[in-house]
Amino acid sequence: MKIVAICGAGIGTSEILRVNATRALERLDIEAEVTATDVASVGVAAADAQVILTSQELVGAIGPTNADVVVIDNYFDLEEITAKLEIAVG
Repeated sequence: MKIVAICGAGIGTSEILRVNATRALERLDIEAEVTATDVASVGVAAADAQVILTSQELVGAIGPTNADVVVIDNYFDLEEITAKLEIAVG
């Protein structure tokens, strides 16, 4: 399974989300490749992804995708990320 975390610039925020998504997946005992990128590169980075993690503001910028787009409100809330990933990949 491939999961892509995106933010506007692809540097800090998406990396925080990537790290916390990895922690959440460990809690759920789910193996996945989690990468971080910026919104401009999401088409290439998420071409074969099953899940895209992002903020509400960036959903419209993702474009057409076969991946499930999961909106994360608080990138630091491991409980929220775990719960939403459990639904998306469960």
